Amino acid sequence: MRGVFGRRSTRRAGSWLKRSVLLSLAVLLPLGASVAGPAGTASAAFNPDGIDFWVDSSMGPIKSRVFRAADGNTDRVVYALDGMRARYELNGWENDTEIVRELTAANMNVVMPVGGPSSFYADWNAPSNFFGLGSSGSSGSSSGSANSGSGLLSGSAGPGKETTYKWETFITENLRYALRDQLGFNPNGNGVFGLSMGGSAALTLAAHHPDQFRYAGSYSGYLNISAPGMREALRVAMLDAGGFNIDAMAPPWGPQWFYMDPFVFAPQLKANGTRLWISAGSGLPTGVDGPSFDTVNAMALEALALANTRAFQVRMASLGANNVTYDFPAAGIHNWVYWADEVRRMIPDMSANIG
Repeated sequence: MRGVFGRRSTRRAGSWLKRSVLLSLAVLLPLGASVAGPAGTASAAFNPDGIDFWVDSSMGPIKSRVFRAADGNTDRVVYALDGMRARYELNGWENDTEIVRELTAANMNVVMPVGGPSSFYADWNAPSNFFGLGSSGSSGSSSGSANSGSGLLSGSAGPGKETTYKWETFITENLRYALRDQLGFNPNGNGVFGLSMGGSAALTLAAHHPDQFRYAGSYSGYLNISAPGMREALRVAMLDAGGFNIDAMAPPWGPQWFYMDPFVFAPQLKANGTRLWISAGSGLPTGVDGPSFDTVNAMALEALALANTRAFQVRMASLGANNVTYDFPAAGIHNWVYWADEVRRMIPDMSANIG
């Protein structure tokens, strides 16, 4: 018996695993602690069409921003997940892009959870701390910036540090049914998409909650987190994006860690028939990217995401999955400009497969 992958697929997957290792080291060594978070500056900011929707949870009250479909329907709902540097004022999709206007114009209700830096939108084992020490609290309350500094104890106290992150429970129970009970939103057959950290999380949520999520999109996601070197790459990224400890999220190489790895749970996505949109850029900049350290950083991050995403593609192909659309643009780095373009390309397919 040739095994799950077969000899050819095993060689191809092995090649991508080796590239993941090399790219992990490339990110870790020259760029130091700056590996986390997307590049680019805000180009949109607060959208007055949205409403603040607060829901109680074990983490305390959590805000989401909700935007209503243009035709007023309550059946078509999509969740937009943020990246590793998620802030507590606005979701990055609102702060850095204008895509919500196009989603609502396509008659989809948009839900943007706010906060959860470095969370992977997962249920963690414990509050994040180091040797019993939590956040320095130097940046004030949890309503402030979650990524105002870098280093071991950077960022404010609050969700994830004073309390344990329980984002999966929040999205699939607390928020889901509050939206149903208060706004009449359909709790089933929804879509979910995200960038980077949020792309990985979108696939995790869809795999384990297929009744809620019929559709999932990942842009520049880390879809092979058990590849050699990836855990340590993520460790450095999470330290930089708010001073979070990956060991509080999940122990290495155990059931909880594999539960979060799209490469591992790929068979569930195939069996569920979840409609997927998977994308990553080449890591090559274009004219919109200026010559800067941020651009070089974003190139390395996108190259790592591309290696992870290609490995996931090989994995799905080995399973004979035909429920995926892949898009690998010839140019594009870890930047909101490219993720916004990807949403625009995805909208027709997502619109046809939710509700």
